[in-house]
Amino acid sequence: MNEPNEPIRVLLADDEAMIRAGVRAILAADDGIDVVAEAGDGHEAVRLAQAHRPHVALLDIRMPRLDGLAAAEELVRTVPGTAVAMLTTFSEDAYVARALGGGATGFLLKSGDPHELLAGVRAVAAGAAFLSPKVARHVIDHLGGARLTRATAARARTDLLTPREREVLALLGAGLSNPEIAARLHLVEGTVKAYVSAVLDRLSVRNRVQAAIVAYEAGLTDHGAQ
Repeated sequence: MNEPNEPIRVLLADDEAMIRAGVRAILAADDGIDVVAEAGDGHEAVRLAQAHRPHVALLDIRMPRLDGLAAAEELVRTVPGTAVAMLTTFSEDAYVARALGGGATGFLLKSGDPHELLAGVRAVAAGAAFLSPKVARHVIDHLGGARLTRATAARARTDLLTPREREVLALLGAGLSNPEIAARLHLVEGTVKAYVSAVLDRLSVRNRVQAAIVAYEAGLTDHGAQ
């Protein structure tokens, strides 16, 4: 997590030079973001992340030598201070579940709005989860069975939470960081951290992105099922 007023240091990894150039140009337009390294494959991404210790690693899913999923798992293990966000396309549904399990906390659409890319980088750098709304909708609609069944199951899980925990989950699902949740709910940040830990534990999920998907499915966010 980067400190306030400190530029967000980003590692960008994609085997397509044109994609890297486009993403780099978008990031470079923000004075608060600094692309410190670029990689063309997963092995190089891991090596450069270990050397540069960026706040955020943006990883393409499909790369030679070591794909983005395996690279994400290695980064979570060896560079825990680096948040991992995946650059994805709608054709890569099957990989999202593994990326979630591997510790990725952001999913950004390659063909998405540049403002969305910047918002996603800022969110994961601040320790929040971020799913491109289109990616989230696609994940909810197409992964793991019928939409109605998933929504019902998600609501049953969130019914186990206290009202305050559901409030925290809804804001987490909206992509807010712990300080932002604390400000919204008029709580101290340490209390929010405790609530987030409790929510993850009670939902039996590993990270904020998995919790955010439950929030979407349960209808706790603007993009969720109602």
